[in-house]
Amino acid sequence: MKIQPILRAIRNADQDFEMIEDGDRIAVALSGGKDSMLLFLALSVYQKFSKHSFELCAIHVDVGFEDTVNQTMIDFAKQHDLELYIEKTKIYDILKQHPTSKGRLPCSLCSTLKKGVLFEKAKALSCNKIALGHHQDDAIETLFMNMIHGSKIATFQPVQYMSRMDMSMIRPLIYCKESQIIHVCQVNRIPSAKKICPNDGITMRQEMKEMLEKIYDSYPQARDNFLTALSNEQQVSLWHKKKHKA
Repeated sequence: MKIQPILRAIRNADQDFEMIEDGDRIAVALSGGKDSMLLFLALSVYQKFSKHSFELCAIHVDVGFEDTVNQTMIDFAKQHDLELYIEKTKIYDILKQHPTSKGRLPCSLCSTLKKGVLFEKAKALSCNKIALGHHQDDAIETLFMNMIHGSKIATFQPVQYMSRMDMSMIRPLIYCKESQIIHVCQVNRIPSAKKICPNDGITMRQEMKEMLEKIYDSYPQARDNFLTALSNEQQVSLWHKKKHKA
């Protein structure tokens, strides 16, 4: 199995952000896509040489329009002797009752409902951390989405503690490029479940991805520089407005 570059990236992210600790029970949020499938397998290998002892499982939240894709994940887990739980829901029925102004399924509501189910199942399985498959390109896309649509310079954190649920979210693939993940999955024949979300390919994130690819074509160094900028705290220079006296 040729996943050494991914394992090195996970180790570096773990060391830089102290993601994994002794006694952790980590649930991988398994969507069935290439990122989470690779993360599930890579973390199972990382268990063998990590300096911290931790347990691992995966949870897939079945939204309700996935009659056949679950089998891909089930077969993958059996092949590699991995612990997988599939949580069936009626989320799709709820989404259909709340379409957007353009008649599409509401992505934000879907994300909120799925996250709630994921956290509840993780707690029931005695997990204290949830591992998400977000990678370097996701972080950069989120940064630009927040600047363009949210008027803020921000992206998701590599480690984020959710006090309400007493649960941490970690992103071990944060140093991996999407192209790198695609290559490793192809070389190792790591499967991914077919995307069947009706909104696939028409989301705001897809727009950011296409915009950034044009930038990278003109400025190949930009991707690495954007990632470095996310932790370059010594060179942050923003405006500081003066408070007006009454």
